[in-house]
Amino acid sequence: MATPDQIDRVVNLCKRRGLIFPSSEIYGGFRSTWDYGPLGVLLKRNVKDAWWRSMVQMRDDVVGLDAAILMAPKVWETSGHLKTFTDPLVDCRKCQERFRSDELPVSGACPNCGARDSFTESRQFNLMFKTFVGPVEDDAAVAYLRPETAQGIFVNFSNVQTTTRKKPPFGVAQIGKSFRNEITPGNFIFRTREFEQMEMEYFVPPEEGAKWYEYWCQTRYQWFLDLGVPQEKLRLRPHEESELSHYSTGTSDIEFEFPWGWGELEGIANRTDFDLTRHAEASGSDLSYFDQENDRRYIPHVIEPALGADRATLAFLLAAYEEEEVPKEKGGSEVRTVLRLDWRLAPISVAVLPLSRNERLVPAAEAVAAKLRPAYMIDFDTAGSIGRRYRRQDEVGTPLCVTVDFESLDDQAVTVRDRDTMQQERVSIDGLLTYLQERFV
Repeated sequence: MATPDQIDRVVNLCKRRGLIFPSSEIYGGFRSTWDYGPLGVLLKRNVKDAWWRSMVQMRDDVVGLDAAILMAPKVWETSGHLKTFTDPLVDCRKCQERFRSDELPVSGACPNCGARDSFTESRQFNLMFKTFVGPVEDDAAVAYLRPETAQGIFVNFSNVQTTTRKKPPFGVAQIGKSFRNEITPGNFIFRTREFEQMEMEYFVPPEEGAKWYEYWCQTRYQWFLDLGVPQEKLRLRPHEESELSHYSTGTSDIEFEFPWGWGELEGIANRTDFDLTRHAEASGSDLSYFDQENDRRYIPHVIEPALGADRATLAFLLAAYEEEEVPKEKGGSEVRTVLRLDWRLAPISVAVLPLSRNERLVPAAEAVAAKLRPAYMIDFDTAGSIGRRYRRQDEVGTPLCVTVDFESLDDQAVTVRDRDTMQQERVSIDGLLTYLQERFV
């Protein structure tokens, strides 16, 4: 069971070990923006790589795309974002803080200053960031930072289908930055105004929409399980009819039990033919597909699994975080902090550690690191006792540590330590790569 203070511990770990820092920290920070440090950028990249591998590399029915962040304003008018992509906003008259009216406490008290009956009338607030393209800031130069990556896929449907010669059912996947001017961002990297999305639009014949919707709900749920999220921390929640977007005939959220409660990780939606039909009508372009085998033309329906890379990274961190009591070498016990990340997500795959800074051991360990580096992300650490270095690697989730000791100079072998069990095994240097390949499967 997640505890309320777990998020604080994970945030502290992220800052201390170089995973995630507050953005612009030397200037006091900038609300709800975060920078990924040397280890955090590796972790997040591994999350994205795991998604891309499962969604594109391991399938022959999904291809990739990288659409521009800035798009023609007509795109957002046609998609409905200019009119309907809004949240209800209120202001506190006493402290001037702004809140979503649908998230206010039942007591009616301001979450910031505690004042009662101090809120303004609710008004709709568009979540898109507005900017200007070119030197003149007038209505003709208005553009928007995209609030989702999906529209870049829809407007490129014909380009992708023609060049790849894919037949429905097929998908187009994309990873990229999106921007939403959230009224109340928070909970670390769970809700931010700048975030990275991993979305896939799966184009299917209209009559197959329900079948593929169920397929992607189960496939995406299993992805989290395969990467180590405990089943008791996940659930698949279908939306009530009142929750459905105007274009959706079915939407389900994969939810994770965060320390503050259940929250959305990923949404899977049956968007029907809404987007392609709207863009075809507004642009005058033909976004239909001609099925030669059945001699018919149709607008494909779309199943959309959409996941935030930042939110997924947080879920993997929380699921992996553990504090356990372990025995000390010289008696007694101590608390060990460990990230039990799946090896595919861990920022560092293998840490190479000379037993000490001895002038003979360090070059020998460097040679081992050089041997492994082309295949794996390696950390080479000589600072502190070997026990302290093990603990540092445990904290950032490194699955295996390779220790070069004085015996290594004679027997050409190293000690491999397992993060989870702390068990150690002697492995020859010549056979080390093969050993790691067998472990990392």
